Amino acid sequence: MPRFDRSHTDDLAAFIQAAPTAYHACAEAGRRLEAAGFRRLAETDAWPLDPGGYYTVRDGSIIAWRLNGGDHDAFRIFGAHTDTPTFKVKPRPDTGGFGWKQIAVEVYGGVSHQTWLDRDLSVAGRLVMRDGAEVLVHVDRPLLRIPRLAIHLDRGANEGQKLNAQSQLTPIWGLGEPRDGEFLEFIAAEAGVDANDVFGHDLFAAALDAPAYLGKDNELFAAWRLDNLTSTHAGISALIAAEDTGTRVPVLASFNYEEIGSMTYSAAQGPFLESVLHRLIGDDFETYARAIAASGMMSSDTGNALHPNYPEKHEPGHRPLPGGGPMIKVSANQRYASGAEEQALFRRSADAAGVPWQTYVNRNDIPGGTTIGPISGTQLGILTVDVGLPILSMHSARELCGSDDPGYLADLALGLYTH
Repeated sequence: MPRFDRSHTDDLAAFIQAAPTAYHACAEAGRRLEAAGFRRLAETDAWPLDPGGYYTVRDGSIIAWRLNGGDHDAFRIFGAHTDTPTFKVKPRPDTGGFGWKQIAVEVYGGVSHQTWLDRDLSVAGRLVMRDGAEVLVHVDRPLLRIPRLAIHLDRGANEGQKLNAQSQLTPIWGLGEPRDGEFLEFIAAEAGVDANDVFGHDLFAAALDAPAYLGKDNELFAAWRLDNLTSTHAGISALIAAEDTGTRVPVLASFNYEEIGSMTYSAAQGPFLESVLHRLIGDDFETYARAIAASGMMSSDTGNALHPNYPEKHEPGHRPLPGGGPMIKVSANQRYASGAEEQALFRRSADAAGVPWQTYVNRNDIPGGTTIGPISGTQLGILTVDVGLPILSMHSARELCGSDDPGYLADLALGLYTH
């Protein structure tokens, strides 16, 4: 059931280009939502319950929703995340020696080290100013590089040697002796602010390669941050399109920090989403409890497509491929939140959307990752199903999916909101 109309994927490419970090993703999502008539709300303000679209942002996480007129008796939540594995700049970044200027970084999340070598990198993130204001910055040009050791000096390079995260993954950014404060002065100047007024920063290495189609018929799509901007973008598109959902409240919740365990005040293990849902229903616990019991959540994150060079790494009876539509992700040990009730929620949504779908299960001897699904489902006590697109090269600096699949995922999200 090919879509062939790839305007959604074209738009995803533009979203990825505008969103090198979680903070930029929230800003771009907000821009798109406001263009569709949504209104940003501060958590410290009183919130209206009038019909309309609204959103709020906390520390790189965004929650958006639509209210129709009348009572609201249930939520339909599409969950995702805004962060991605990369390298985070340390508080005092200037380092180096032997005539090289380097930037000290920490590994953020499950980075596939080798894919970041010999790649032109930019720097993006946020600066928090003396007065608490947040300034986004993206030095959108080649700035950093993690150089590979020449094969002449590393004859075992093709034998799977491990890189030391402390000593062998430090990017270079110039020549000369490092000077304390130089890098942050440069970043502040790029952002148009005084470095003395920068009281905090969250800065990350960002891959510069533009998203692109590939393959004989452009049936494949390659980009950084498919994990998990495909889901964030799909949720935004579906929420904007979900204009009539009756008494159900459609919600998009895309969290920061998923790649490092979700344990912050703004992440899936925190109270952010629960607080928002309470405010939409009101203070009465009975009304809120009944709404939660009638609600459903779809946790959307990427999953592993069958790798043609490593078919033995995949469960024989469950081999999803790009182009086949979203997957329902199943785990007996609940690393994915997908039991029988949850599978039925997925099937109803897919049927309403008219999209193809696939099933993903890990091999018994190769445990996979997990998602916000079990976390948010447990936190809220809400029926939750795990879904996602099949991709290759997950957590690489360049991931690959089917060109049609992002559009299928957005249709699935709309099916959840409206079925």
